[in-house]
Amino acid sequence: MAWFFSDTVLSPLHIITGENANHISRSLRMKKGEELTICDSAGIRHDCTIESIDSDSVTVRVESSYPCENEPDTNVVLYQALPKGDKTEFIIQKAVELGASKIVPVLTSRCISRPDEKSMKKKLERWNKIALAASMQSRRGKPIEVMPLMTFEEAAKQAGDTAVICYELGGSPLGALAQLKRRDISLFIGSEGGFEKDEVELILKNGGSAATLGNRILRAETAPLAALSIIMYLTGNMGG
Repeated sequence: MAWFFSDTVLSPLHIITGENANHISRSLRMKKGEELTICDSAGIRHDCTIESIDSDSVTVRVESSYPCENEPDTNVVLYQALPKGDKTEFIIQKAVELGASKIVPVLTSRCISRPDEKSMKKKLERWNKIALAASMQSRRGKPIEVMPLMTFEEAAKQAGDTAVICYELGGSPLGALAQLKRRDISLFIGSEGGFEKDEVELILKNGGSAATLGNRILRAETAPLAALSIIMYLTGNMGG
């Protein structure tokens, strides 16, 4: 069933406009009588039937409504140091699928990618489109946002004692930290060069924790997905 989001609470007859309407009518080529689902701003899932489709809008009838239970009960914000090339796009897509509640790109000492303000604005627009598409594809209960770029210092301060930084030179096993049943986790993943020692020390100074993903060194695009999978599994948000 096609999956969409609404930033308003739905009425029994709801009119869809804009990009969603265009996607329904032109990309999906849906017809009157077909079913789709809309999650609204209150976290309610509405299973709907298409009543009519015209050139710029789609009218649906709400058949049933109930709380959407697709969101993890552990809130994991991914603070991802900027990797090279288009790896960020892949990371965003998969992180959304795996259950990240928000994605924050971070500029660290070892980041090779250092986009200027104009370039970053374009990237952020594209990244949020990717996150929205992944949110719909994976049937999240809400659209997941990619936030504006932060410096490492800003990110460390924002995360505070919820921070868990994955560090190749050691720390507690990530699985042990995940099993603490934390409600909020701010997960820090490095770029190709990892983190500087003073960056890890800043996280610890602010009350956070250092974690290890094991003896093998994972690529920048592999580490966040492995870490998210571990956390979601051990907190009961992925199978098991």
